[in-house]
Amino acid sequence: MLKSTHRLPGLSVSNHEFILPVNHAQPNAGKLSVFAREVVATDRAGKTDLPWLVFFQGGPGFQAPRPSSKSGWLKRAVRDYRVLLLDQRGTGLSTAITFQTLARLGTPTEQAEYLKHFRADSIVRDAEMIRQELVGADKQWSGLGQSYGGFCLTHYLSAASYGLKEVFITGGLPPVEDQIDQVYRATYRRVLAKNRLYFARYPEDAALANEIVEYLQRNDVRLPGGGRLTDRRFQQLGLNLGFSDGFEAVHYLLETAFVLGMTGRELSYSFLRGCENALSFETNPIYALLHEPIYCQKRAANWSAKRVLSEFPEFCLDPGKPFSFTGEMVYPWMFDDYEYLQPLKKAAQILAEYDEWPELYDARKLGQAETNVAAAVFYDDMYVEMAFSEKTAALIPGIKLWITNEYEHNAIRADGDFVLDRLVALMKGER
Repeated sequence: MLKSTHRLPGLSVSNHEFILPVNHAQPNAGKLSVFAREVVATDRAGKTDLPWLVFFQGGPGFQAPRPSSKSGWLKRAVRDYRVLLLDQRGTGLSTAITFQTLARLGTPTEQAEYLKHFRADSIVRDAEMIRQELVGADKQWSGLGQSYGGFCLTHYLSAASYGLKEVFITGGLPPVEDQIDQVYRATYRRVLAKNRLYFARYPEDAALANEIVEYLQRNDVRLPGGGRLTDRRFQQLGLNLGFSDGFEAVHYLLETAFVLGMTGRELSYSFLRGCENALSFETNPIYALLHEPIYCQKRAANWSAKRVLSEFPEFCLDPGKPFSFTGEMVYPWMFDDYEYLQPLKKAAQILAEYDEWPELYDARKLGQAETNVAAAVFYDDMYVEMAFSEKTAALIPGIKLWITNEYEHNAIRADGDFVLDRLVALMKGER
């Protein structure tokens, strides 16, 4: 259903809402809303034959970009395509997943049962229904996926490649085999490498980080939003170290850490507000609830990141030990330390123990897909291990890879016009 259309400089933007099954296997058992934003260059808005490009956002659990200007990768995309910015189910203006909305479902078991339908398989089935309505059942569209969006598109290639004309992936070729512990071992090693680079750039931050940890271990520090800043929650600021601007985001936050207050040296309000704003687990809880299950096929995650952490003593927060930030890992203690995750603790445990996750990838079908694929793989990617991406690429016939250390994981945000243009040129055989 088309809800509204408005204009930005150089862009025409139309809002769509689709009513889709919660469980595609039982289409009459419940419905939800999926929102998508159609974006087209104003001088091409009237072209009825303009091909479609659907964008899958990274995450899981994050809404599609909100266009404010004809810039970045969108500027390049609207030269050739009518773009659909998809708010994946549970995100943005689609039927939301938050502690508030999940409370309406009643028990943790009911919440967990509902959340099982928010992985890539359901997202792709949503996309297929939307394609048939917007584009036509007999017509294909193109896909662009960033990070987890690439995971979704790889599932799309495995499950319904007939709907895809071509696929562009940036930093998002997933491990196809079920190897969640190996994923976290590789990710911890990458995070340690980023820590070494960070503290080489900002050596004074090593002592400052230790001082912050010691302060948090001695004091009950409350955040402006009401939660508690613990030492292990502070450690999670390393989530940002894999972005091209991540080192600076962390450093400039740390340098505001302390002020002189009534009782002496204490953590500043601006630092506490910055820590709270830097981590979005409470506003986007799908990430905490389903981050590990996105890797699972026919087995349970069982808090893989927590289990594997014991193999890396560098992350221990014992007093006097050198400090290291962690990365994008999710831990069971987060459902204690984050106030607005606490109501979801039991549901999170049920999901962690669930061992019947459907398969997401079929290597044989990937090998048979006739869709053209161009993918950017980032050599130093902290979030999606390059070796796993290369292994997956070997399963996809004719894929065109661009492996580079010029960019970090956020390349599509940092220099999207160039990155997408390069992938389009690869697709066309011009590079």
